[in-house]
Formats: sequence, C-alpha cells, structure tokens
Amino acid sequence: MHEASIAIAQPQPCEQLVLIFHGVGSSAQDLAPLSQALAEACPGAAVVSVQAPYPSQLGRGQEWFSVIGVTEDNRPGRIAQAMPQFVQTIRYWQDVMGIDAQRTVLVGFSQGAIMSLEATQTPEPLAGKVIAMAGRFAQPVRQAPAFTQIHLIHGEQDSVVSPQWSVHAHQQLEALGGAVTLDLLPNLGHGIDGRALQLAISHLASTDGP
Repeated sequence: MHEASIAIAQPQPCEQLVLIFHGVGSSAQDLAPLSQALAEACPGAAVVSVQAPYPSQLGRGQEWFSVIGVTEDNRPGRIAQAMPQFVQTIRYWQDVMGIDAQRTVLVGFSQGAIMSLEATQTPEPLAGKVIAMAGRFAQPVRQAPAFTQIHLIHGEQDSVVSPQWSVHAHQQLEALGGAVTLDLLPNLGHGIDGRALQLAISHLASTDGP
C-alpha cells in the first residue's frame, strides 16, 4: 500500500521525518509541490507525501475514510476504523527512514489533518509535532499529549471545515495544559496559501518542546 506514496527527500543521515497527508479525493501527487517546498526549506528532513489507502467514494483520488453520509455521530467510528492503518503507515516510514517518534512531524491537510490530530489521542506517542491545516478533531479533545506539539493553521473563510473547529481545539488543548498554537488566516478558504506554507516551515524549524 505504500508504493503510491512519494518520498520527496531522503537525506543520509536525516534529522527529521516529515509525513504529509492529503485530503479526501486528493492524492500524494497533489501535495508533492507542498512536500517539495518543505524539503527545500528543511534540507535535513526526510519528506514523504503519503497516499491514503482507499479509492475515494467521491469519484476521484483517495481517502482514509468515506465522507459519504458522514455525520457528527458516525465520524468518530469511521476514524477509529481507519486509525490502525494510519498508525501502521507512520510506523512503516519511521522504520524505513530510521527515525523515532520524537523526530517525526505529521503535516495534514483537511482529512489528513483530521487523521493526524486524532492520532494524538492514541495511547502510543507517534510524533513530536503535528501541523494541522484546515482540519479538526472528530470529537472533543480527550487528552493533551505531553509528547506532541500541535500547530493549527486555518483559513478564516473555510466553508468546508469551519475555522471554529480549530478555535475550539486550541481552547480545549490549552485548558488541558497542551503545547498548541493557532494561526487563523484572513481571506483564505479551504486551502493552503503562501502564508500557511511559511507557518508550516516555521513550525518545522522550531526547536521548542512541549
């Protein structure tokens, strides 16, 4: 299942592993330009644009879970069903690159951000940082991971995933004592622009710990 993912950069030795997860109906190739920009900005990082495993029921691209008929009630169950394979994918690339969880960064957009955020609620720590763009938690935050910094980036005009989800996540994580930042970008809808890219690069370069 990993053959469709794209290893953008594999420096030897590598100091960091950056896994990039696309949205529903998209592909690893669609986020290759973002991945390339992150690789160029962080030359010591191994960067992989990860392909979701299932053909999207929207008719194009791939997905981790179906959004056909998705509701607030059934979304958590769909994510729970998809999570073991998501975790296995992270572990696979950590093994390939010889990188531990502390030096792993998950960068997700939309559904990729949802999966990355929900992965912080699993018992085993998977990454030192999560950079979630236009994403949300599927349900209220259950724990603030002591091991993981969480960076939320969201367009204020996002009509697909409301920016209020990131506002709520920021509030919940702060209340639980988590390491979290929030950047709301004016005049940005459901997408990634130059500002979001620069924020992601800044978070990748940051050495601040939780």
